[in-house]
Amino acid sequence: MARTGFTLLLMPQATAAAESAPHVLAIDDDPEMRRMIADYLSENDWRVTTVATGAEMLRALAEQAIDIIVLDLRLGREDGMELAKQLRQESMIPLIMVTGRKEEADRVMGLELGADDYIVKPFSPRELLARVRAVLRRYKIVHELLPARDDKRRAYRFAGWELNLRTRRLISPESRVVELTNGEFNLLQAFCAASRRILSRDQLLELSRLNQAEVYDRSIDVQILRLRRKIEPNRQKPQYIKTERGAGYMFDVSVEVLR
Repeated sequence: MARTGFTLLLMPQATAAAESAPHVLAIDDDPEMRRMIADYLSENDWRVTTVATGAEMLRALAEQAIDIIVLDLRLGREDGMELAKQLRQESMIPLIMVTGRKEEADRVMGLELGADDYIVKPFSPRELLARVRAVLRRYKIVHELLPARDDKRRAYRFAGWELNLRTRRLISPESRVVELTNGEFNLLQAFCAASRRILSRDQLLELSRLNQAEVYDRSIDVQILRLRRKIEPNRQKPQYIKTERGAGYMFDVSVEVLR
């Protein structure tokens, strides 16, 4: 299916299932790169729209429901970083940046702007597909476990502790501010939102990776250990974050939602 200014590819023999498939918007001024992305993702049952400019990107976003964006930061006549900034100011659609091998500063700045991941050129279409799937999987888990962005809740309170969602601060029962890393904050927020519910290590891994580029399996155990050191009365015998052998972890404490 072709439109003036950009190209939308649907899976072969489009059906109702095709219409419900995840929809990727790729912005790249290299026609060969656009063709490679479109061909590979559409062959793997994704809908794909490819565009070359920021104006075409905005038109595609206005006309279609987009699930995830792949944006090249090095466009010929435009600043991809400015486009990324504009996207984050106007929407929270998952965003993967495309950068060059030596452009570490761009990757750092993009992640600080709120990009969800990055991929370095040259990359294989298989790697791109894996990263797209991983980012969308994280967003699905977040929407299932964490409050919606328009939710009115302000903080969580448990056992005298208070986790402020707006300032991202943890206050102890003695009114002391306890510093948390981004990963620790994400994990504690997930525990509070799903208190007395078992969360698997895979779920916790995805939550801890939110807005971070590189997090590995073993980091879950490290972050759980650090959280226990910060909030447990006796970290040798945890009362709050309990290990459920073979299943994951459970936040075994009553949590009050403050609005």
